[in-house]
Amino acid sequence: MALTLSQLNAAPIEDATALLSGLYEHSPWIPRAALAQRPFASLAQLKFAMVGVLNAAGVEPQLALIRAHPELAGKAMVDKRLTAESAHEQSKAGLTQCTPQEFERIQQLNRDYNARFGFPFILAVRGPRGTGLSKAEIIATFERRLHGHPDFERQECIRNIHRIAEIRLNDLFGFAPELGNRVWDWQETLSQHTDPGYAELNQLTVTYLTDAHRACAQRISLDMRQAGCDTVHIDAVGNVVGCYKGDSCLRSTDGGNRPISSKTLLTGSHYDTVRNGGKYDGRLGIYVPLACVQALAQAGKRLPFDLEIIAFAEEEGQRYKATFLGSGALTGDFDPAWLDQVDADGTAMRDAMQQAGLCVDDIGSLKRNAENYQGFVEVHIEQGPVLNELDIALGIVTSINASVRYMGEVTGMASHAGTTPMNRRRDAAATVAEIVLFVEQRATQDSDSVGTVGMLQVPNGSINVVPGRCQFSLDLRAPNDAQRDRLAEDVLKAARDICERRGVHLNLTETLRASAAPSAPVWQTRWEAAVQALGLPLHRMPSGAGHDAMKLHEIMPQAMLFVRGLNSGISHNPLESTTSDDMQLAVDAFQHLLIQLSNPTP
Repeated sequence: MALTLSQLNAAPIEDATALLSGLYEHSPWIPRAALAQRPFASLAQLKFAMVGVLNAAGVEPQLALIRAHPELAGKAMVDKRLTAESAHEQSKAGLTQCTPQEFERIQQLNRDYNARFGFPFILAVRGPRGTGLSKAEIIATFERRLHGHPDFERQECIRNIHRIAEIRLNDLFGFAPELGNRVWDWQETLSQHTDPGYAELNQLTVTYLTDAHRACAQRISLDMRQAGCDTVHIDAVGNVVGCYKGDSCLRSTDGGNRPISSKTLLTGSHYDTVRNGGKYDGRLGIYVPLACVQALAQAGKRLPFDLEIIAFAEEEGQRYKATFLGSGALTGDFDPAWLDQVDADGTAMRDAMQQAGLCVDDIGSLKRNAENYQGFVEVHIEQGPVLNELDIALGIVTSINASVRYMGEVTGMASHAGTTPMNRRRDAAATVAEIVLFVEQRATQDSDSVGTVGMLQVPNGSINVVPGRCQFSLDLRAPNDAQRDRLAEDVLKAARDICERRGVHLNLTETLRASAAPSAPVWQTRWEAAVQALGLPLHRMPSGAGHDAMKLHEIMPQAMLFVRGLNSGISHNPLESTTSDDMQLAVDAFQHLLIQLSNPTP
């Protein structure tokens, strides 16, 4: 019979410790110390209490815990000396059925890892979904982490130990993150669609209005209808719009003579991806609210307002020199001149839209009237390491950083690499390299500013030619507009000075300027209340990445919720990941937000 929180909260300390003794390998002291914080209102609160105990214990107890774990497919497995929990987990991942070649490879990795770090490799082999990683995934992760820094690896082992404990705790309490699993499965299905040239490499790339992009739109449309949305359509820029209609009978008051807003709540995120990107960037913000719709529909419940979910067609700016095409159309910020832009293959945006069956004449009508909306909320994977390092599942976004982007080209003089003296060169690539280093140095001075040159190209470059041209991108971000502008002013001045000193010409074109988008205080407070209701600690943080919310911010209040990412929170990368347990918590938080809006307090 599954354990309950009531039983755990009421049990004497020795009995309660015994109930949780198998969570951390040979280390019952961790749950015992956490039990001092009883009563627990949720499993999430208990999980984080144990995280806190281990964090406070210091390095040596952490190392002792790591060393208490068996090697994967190691001697303890062969000799059948694993704990019941470890045996179950290694079996579920198929490690008890290794081929001789797989077994030898894992044994060698174990030896190499122990020799490098002095402790065994720890991986939650049941994986982010809880159903088990494949042996290929385990070996690939082993090989990648073998080259990590010792301090990072110690922390990464601890994070995986907490994930192991989380899954064991779920089993002990008979808990399954059903809606989180549903969100996970939706995204797995959607990730099957990828652009030609990337599908063959098993890479996810979904670029605006490609065949894969249109297939994603159809898949999302089907998911929305099946989940219970009353209306679903694809608009003139390719956004997929689903609406779960509210009950007009619920809209007057909440029974206490307090008016309930009948205005629509807007939510969503984008479904396009960067090249060779991850499965959850943007898409998590589509499917978390959709899981809430599914739960409402299955229960036969309606909200006192419409819930509109939009899967924005474009946010990344990968195909054309314009970003936020999807959300920008809703704010009236779609520039008709964009329609004449051409992609790398020479296809104009107008033609791509017409080929996709979109009516460009209807784009202007997509602008939303802010008077009809309560606001915009967005759930998004963090895309950074903060929540992962803190072992916190959810974060409250305080503001989206201001940003500015440029595309640049330095023109010097192409010349013979062997006959041109170093002091006579007009090297375009070396000039850009100096600019790159200045960007790094200047952004570091602010501590919370960032500067990136993510694209570098020497057109028609040759090994024996001094580069005469070098093209580059420049991305500058800061927490507020004034700080961004100071950063940009310094970088641009330095770039001009460098070019003048080197005798080359600089051409720089601004392609994007986005103001900081602070969260609306009342909506940030609502997210905070939702997170606190789950028993999780509050962590407030800015967003260094741009999001659709920063466009909607131009016409209505907005606030975002971040979800922890795995693998150091990496994003725009195939290693981007999160767990179905964290997805469940995001769904739970969104449901709590809907409850708050349905039952306002004075």
